[in-house]
Amino acid sequence: MNTEQMTAKIADGQGFIAALDQSGGSTPKALRGYGVDDSEWSGDDEMFAQIHAMRSRVITSPCFGNGKVIGAILFEKTMDGEVEGKSTANALKDRGIVPFIKVDQGLEDEANGVQLMKPLDKLPALLEKSVGHGMFGTKMRSVIKSSNAEGIAAVVAQQFEVGNQIADAGLMPMLEPEYDITADDRAEGEDILLSEIMKGLDALPEGRQVMLKLSIPVKPGHYTPAINHPAVLRVVALSGGYSTDDACAHLAKNPGMIASFSRGLLQDLRKGQSDTEFDGALGKAIDQIADASCAG
Repeated sequence: MNTEQMTAKIADGQGFIAALDQSGGSTPKALRGYGVDDSEWSGDDEMFAQIHAMRSRVITSPCFGNGKVIGAILFEKTMDGEVEGKSTANALKDRGIVPFIKVDQGLEDEANGVQLMKPLDKLPALLEKSVGHGMFGTKMRSVIKSSNAEGIAAVVAQQFEVGNQIADAGLMPMLEPEYDITADDRAEGEDILLSEIMKGLDALPEGRQVMLKLSIPVKPGHYTPAINHPAVLRVVALSGGYSTDDACAHLAKNPGMIASFSRGLLQDLRKGQSDTEFDGALGKAIDQIADASCAG
């Protein structure tokens, strides 16, 4: 797929984007969930080899390439690796799946009710490498924990600032100002968040588009104005800690949003499963998430 074809796939595809981008801090937890004990690896290289084996098994499963997964977000080491002798990006594109790369370097400590991204000092080199690998877009995460207007404005401003840098490099930026789903004041905060997002969209250069990855809102349909904005290629939803069932139930109430789930996709997969069991569990999750993404 070339860039034009990948853009069309993300804009119009009926399905969802898989989040396979657990990085250093979240990888041990992801491996434990998959049934890999901490004693089975030692050091980062062995840890990432274990997680790459899991991701390779997901990517090569027949159900992963059945058309319902339209994109996949990768961690840098996954992008650098191979699947069945091909670069991971090409292995995905051969299955009709558009590749994205996680580019943030973690979160700052909480201030003003939010966690901004740490300085992205490695970004220029990572963008250059990602273009070389044939990646389509990027993803970067901030976290909002309360309805602090100053903090939310800072998160959105940072996301758009870095997003423009990414777009200038020739990649599609996916902005992810995640709102903690456990926050008591989330409905109020999501009003502020939408307002700031719309300001950022209106300020984009003529013809530029971004993607948005957002927590499934408290009020169904809340992000419809962003979904309909001409500067938005697609709005995707993170599962945010919801189980697959809960995430899909909430997502189905939000027409125009599609899933970009990690836990919701992988929660029932185990290393010790036979291929039949593994493919069955993954296929069930893919079907459920795709159905919720296409609802409405």
